[in-house]
Amino acid sequence: MPHTPRPSFGIMTAPSQVDYHDVLRVWCEADGIPEIEHAWLFDHLMPIGGDPSGPAYEGWTLLSALAARTRRLRLGVLVTSNRFRPPAMLAKIATTVDIVSGGRLDFGIGVGSRPGHPLARREYEAHGLPFQDSARAVASLAEACTVIRRLWTETEPFDFHGTHVRLTGAFGNPKPVQRPHPPILIGGRSSSTLRVVAEHADLWNIPGGDLDDCVRRSALLDRYCAEIGRDPASITRSIHLPVSYDRSGVTRDAIGDAVGAGFRHIVLGLPAPYPADVARWVTDELITTTA
Repeated sequence: MPHTPRPSFGIMTAPSQVDYHDVLRVWCEADGIPEIEHAWLFDHLMPIGGDPSGPAYEGWTLLSALAARTRRLRLGVLVTSNRFRPPAMLAKIATTVDIVSGGRLDFGIGVGSRPGHPLARREYEAHGLPFQDSARAVASLAEACTVIRRLWTETEPFDFHGTHVRLTGAFGNPKPVQRPHPPILIGGRSSSTLRVVAEHADLWNIPGGDLDDCVRRSALLDRYCAEIGRDPASITRSIHLPVSYDRSGVTRDAIGDAVGAGFRHIVLGLPAPYPADVARWVTDELITTTA
């Protein structure tokens, strides 16, 4: 009987409607708790919840700062919007964070904000960024993953002439600490995105909420892997679950259900404001009781 790996647990602190020092406090606390193995930010340039004019920090800049202040946690952005940064630039940013962290980066990427979310859509117009239709965005994601991996691994300059990405003399130096490259986590639930996951991802993340749908999407990913000759088990299934401080039993049940459904990488979303000693609370109330 094949061995089933134990689940890993992490936290997500959305860097919006909070202060830098609030996030830093939680990450530093979590860094000292072995049961919390990874920590995540999100990638929005303006708030998508709460006060629309409230603070929102740029995810990769903040991640680098947190990487320098922690020693153990694996860390990443859940997930980077491929619409925000040219992929060669993103590869350089991610390499820098992997080096600053001593090789602890999990590289999270996705298509970008869903077009039906008005608060997410406005950040593109506010920053002069184009918002492509979904088909173009998914195709761009596939090319971005190809280019980023090549920049991380190839030792000679190369040209890339894709439909959406065009590079001349592309070369990445330095290389990431992790070999052959940092793990690639792709987030998303659409069938077209899942085909990109099957081709490129080491981990696949989906927001929780409708577990039956998550299970169906996971089965679809299995099918897409089989179509290209990839072992579906080589892609770790990751799920983001919101934490309720007041109803910890509901959160524990959601964790148990997700683990039972085959999700082995659990990201616990912490709502702000963060209570004192929240990382210890998460460990005692949610992780050790369900792991």
